[in-house]
Amino acid sequence: MTFDLRAILIFIGAAVLYAGLLPRRARAWALLVGSVVAIYWLQPNLPIRFSTFIFPTATLILTITMWWFSRDPQHPDQLASLKEDRITLIVVAAIVLLLSLERLLPPEWRFISAARPPDPFAVLIALIAAFLIVAAIDRLTRNRNRRRVLTGCILFLIALFAALNTESLATQISRLWRTLTGQDPAVASLIDLSWLGFSYVAFRLIHTLRDRQTGILPVLSLREYVTYLIFAPSFVAGPIDRAERFVIDYRALPDLRGLDAARFSAGGTRIAIGLLKKFVIADSLALGMSLSAQNAAQTQSAGWLWVLLYGYGLRLYFDFGGYTDIAIGIGIMFGITLPENFKRPYLKTTLTAFWQSWHTTLSNWARFYVFTPFSRWMLMRKHKPSSNMIVLIAQLATMCTIGLWHGMTWNFLVWGVWHGMGLWIHKQWSDRTRQWYRGLGDKPRQKRAWTMVSWFVTFQFVMLGWVWFALPIELAIPTFAKLFGLGW
Repeated sequence: MTFDLRAILIFIGAAVLYAGLLPRRARAWALLVGSVVAIYWLQPNLPIRFSTFIFPTATLILTITMWWFSRDPQHPDQLASLKEDRITLIVVAAIVLLLSLERLLPPEWRFISAARPPDPFAVLIALIAAFLIVAAIDRLTRNRNRRRVLTGCILFLIALFAALNTESLATQISRLWRTLTGQDPAVASLIDLSWLGFSYVAFRLIHTLRDRQTGILPVLSLREYVTYLIFAPSFVAGPIDRAERFVIDYRALPDLRGLDAARFSAGGTRIAIGLLKKFVIADSLALGMSLSAQNAAQTQSAGWLWVLLYGYGLRLYFDFGGYTDIAIGIGIMFGITLPENFKRPYLKTTLTAFWQSWHTTLSNWARFYVFTPFSRWMLMRKHKPSSNMIVLIAQLATMCTIGLWHGMTWNFLVWGVWHGMGLWIHKQWSDRTRQWYRGLGDKPRQKRAWTMVSWFVTFQFVMLGWVWFALPIELAIPTFAKLFGLGW
């Protein structure tokens, strides 16, 4: 199952039932239970035996483990939620075990997935083993510096993310897994490890761990933490919400008006806009009017390559922006207002403004957890680089992180370098022309003309960057040359 039209309709129906029938106090629990079930339901079937069930289960185990290490055990509010935390742990474990019972049903009767789950007894043993392992790690690290323990958790998540997104490593893991399950290791590939939602979950986990290190993470019960991490509407494609913002809405659910016409109208409007963007515009552009490896290799005309490139840039926006609109609309129906992710990015007149309006939650995450700490670390060094060099290195690190988040490949790394250099060049330009630009305030015609020039240059720079994003590096280089009429 994926986030398709059927899934969207089921989410809307669930929101109506949730708002109209559930008692107020049951809403928060319903979001937890529904989100746990949803991550199994949305996970697409994978070729490796039991992996379709194992990946969502691993998401829950990772989430509960990181909550345990990121909680504030001495805080009065944390102590007050202890009973609820135990209930939450039991509820989540019970749902996992109940879902494993689908193994006993024929494939056509399985609601969650057509893939056969593992044996329920094996699932129970695995959950107990996971609990004992986490308890042992906690005991071993109890007297250690808590900050270092949290750093270890962050490094583990980064290593896991890198292994799953690096083709050679992922293929080796897949080959080993296939061998253990008695399947053909010769056909192992990166696709075997398509762990739905992990990229977003990993970044949310790092956010909570890092904020606990700095002391700004609010106290969260296990129920709040798990629901925040796997909230179903934003699980597949974001946006990347912040825990402190999410729990404000979550804790206000008992006061939410049931079938509120204004709320459902606002949510329905966003969903309708998202459906238009994704399933009409983006999917239409995907039918031959968008840059791909196949048509890039076949197209010799520079003019048609530009058309395909513009089509790809628009397709990305309408596809991703459409999914975001749908997620925000469904969230509104459930009483959770997810953050905006796209703010007319292609109309911006500077690259900095573009990144303040394109996938803003990812951009903000990278700024908070890469650019700011990395630049601060360089500033505190005894032999610190020049300010321009600090900005350059921090920008490159930030944009390469965003690039590699999409996949550990050379083309995404080059795309990150492209935007990192672009942002640095824009900063140098704006620093040197700030006084001149202010002088345009008294010259409206010149200001409008410069605004158009700025928009044109920014738009073309972003479009050219999509070449590195869309194509493998060995095809991106000659395609980039052909856009300017150069042979390769």
